[in-house]
Amino acid sequence: MKKALIRMLPQPVANFLRNTKDGVVTVLESPNAYLHPWRLDSIQKINSLRNSHLGEQCVIIGNGPSLRETDLLKLKNVFTIGMNRFYLAFPELGFTTSCLLSVNNLVIEQCAEDFRALSIPTFVAWRGRKWINPAANLHYLYTSYLLPGFNGNAAGRLWEGATVTFVAMQLAYFMGFKQIVLIGVDHSFTSKGTPNSTVVSTGDDPNHFNPAYFGKGFRWQLPDLETSELAYCMARDAYKKDGREIIDATVGGKLTVFPKVRYDSLF
Repeated sequence: MKKALIRMLPQPVANFLRNTKDGVVTVLESPNAYLHPWRLDSIQKINSLRNSHLGEQCVIIGNGPSLRETDLLKLKNVFTIGMNRFYLAFPELGFTTSCLLSVNNLVIEQCAEDFRALSIPTFVAWRGRKWINPAANLHYLYTSYLLPGFNGNAAGRLWEGATVTFVAMQLAYFMGFKQIVLIGVDHSFTSKGTPNSTVVSTGDDPNHFNPAYFGKGFRWQLPDLETSELAYCMARDAYKKDGREIIDATVGGKLTVFPKVRYDSLF
């Protein structure tokens, strides 16, 4: 009923009400996100990473099927950000990513034990504290579904943009990387349905590099490609404004926001 009423209002009024509500929610959750002892510890650790890789190159690794056509062994000595369940590839690779990031509630909840077992720097959404307690290598990021925007300060509030990849771009910006290379960001899913709705996998996962990624019984949310494209445009523009760049080396990827390059020409 509330959504129907909002749709009936003039667009400027609807936007004002929506933004006001989002702003109030953000204000109410901010004290805990900034003053809780666990977050204070994370803020200190995150701030120590500011410009720690100034002018360097970073590879953000998506989890699409195209990774099976990408020679990941070339990345052994490259700074990489893995996301969500990319750790499933670690045994075959023989090495880990430089760090790992996850912000989705369902992923964190169902994979908490796996995340706790990682020895590399691990970043999870502040909401994830319900399933993962503090650890020396753990960093809580204050991420939000509300108030869209790109934030170059990873110690602050980060809009999720409907994709963990956008959070990775903000984190990499904060670390000072000059060039971001995307791989495995296929931006294409065989599973269809209402964006952000929760579904339960009934078999092998066709949307990721490993059929067990969201295997049978795993609860996950259908992608919101439209919102993620909006977020990617924000990231592209923020990097460009600062003399940096994001390029897309995904093999056969469907994303058109970033300049395309051949993976083999880079590594």
